[in-house]
Amino acid sequence: MTATKEKFFNAAKLSAQDKAAATDHTARAIIAAELSERERKTERLKALRLQQAASAPADSDASPKKRGRSSKSSPKP
Repeated sequence: MTATKEKFFNAAKLSAQDKAAATDHTARAIIAAELSERERKTERLKALRLQQAASAPADSDASPKKRGRSSKSSPKP
């Protein structure tokens, strides 16, 4: 078996339209895959958030309590 130029190089060149179409097709496939993955991740996180909210205790006093001034911050008279 001899290595010839025809085995390594494609003699028929692609037209600019063919190259553009191939690039467009590849880019659209990548974008669609990313969109699908992002939607799947969003649904998964939404389900986890709803599950966490359902399992959390329902406290009506969930806000943090206000603390008074500490004695170090107020000057002495």
